[in-house]
Amino acid sequence: MEKTISPPLVKTDKERGDISALMLFKRRVAILGGGQLAMELRQVLAERRWTSLHIVGLIDDSSACQPDSHSAMKELPVLGRCDHLHDIVEQFSVNTIVVCMQDRRAGLPVGALLNLKARGIEVIDGHQLFEQIAGRLAIDQLRPSALIFSTGFKRRLSTKILKRTVDLLVSSMGLLVLTPLLCVIAILIKLDSPGPVFYRQMRVGLGGQPFMMWKFRSMYQEAERQGPRWAEKNDARVSRVGRLLRKFRLDEIPQLYNVIRGEMSLVGPRPERPVFVNELRKVIPYYDLRHTVRPGLTGWAQIQYQYGASIEDAHVKLQYDLYYVKNMTLGLDFRIMIETIRVVLRGEGAR
Repeated sequence: MEKTISPPLVKTDKERGDISALMLFKRRVAILGGGQLAMELRQVLAERRWTSLHIVGLIDDSSACQPDSHSAMKELPVLGRCDHLHDIVEQFSVNTIVVCMQDRRAGLPVGALLNLKARGIEVIDGHQLFEQIAGRLAIDQLRPSALIFSTGFKRRLSTKILKRTVDLLVSSMGLLVLTPLLCVIAILIKLDSPGPVFYRQMRVGLGGQPFMMWKFRSMYQEAERQGPRWAEKNDARVSRVGRLLRKFRLDEIPQLYNVIRGEMSLVGPRPERPVFVNELRKVIPYYDLRHTVRPGLTGWAQIQYQYGASIEDAHVKLQYDLYYVKNMTLGLDFRIMIETIRVVLRGEGAR
């Protein structure tokens, strides 16, 4: 027999007065839906306690909203069913409803939400809020229509021209100024281990087209004689000088040449190898959208997430990459470059 959830009881005056002073300055949020998006949004908000949002609980009639359905959701109470939406909003003083329902065509209480919206209750799409708070896109439950009708992905001609101009100027000046350092690095590489100074590797760029990316060689020769694989922590294939180069990203400097050639940009999603691209596009939704812009020397994912060394890491990094592709501006590029300097100076996340 299906378990029913009774309508919420009217909250007493004492219960209304128990709200802490801190919570008075936060928006009281109810999540409508109890699936994966709700879980991910709950985790993101738990990690960012500085936000102005406080989740009071879940509203859903499916088993997905039950407290024992996932460990990440146990702390959230089930406030009630969707058909008690008005009572729940009144009882728990909800002023924001975040819609995270997976099947909106069949179960979305449109009439109730419209009525609450007209009364001043804020109604927000769960994907939109997740993007604003996390700085990435929750891609697993994201419908193509949400991307098609979104306000992002703007590509003004003036922005493209200015971005390319900055790429050319900075890359040309960078190679010129860093010439003494490049010579020192080349000598150290030759003294450390036999093999060429530079290492060329095929990567996938704009429009899915392959190009040859330049790097300083940081691994021993024939490091991939057993085939390509993800870089590991304390990777035995990396030479002594290579560890230093990787720690401070000095091995990436020759890619300024790729930027001048127009194969890369200073900022964009990091280009991946074809063998990994073919693997990742099969298991990660929207993966090829990252190829709609030039790959970058640095990117939003590089300053927001750790070094990617698995399919799981690539999945998360794509969420950051798609945020950049969707919201690409010169201002965001400038922020990424400033943050990159901090990451490089601290030697964070290198392998």
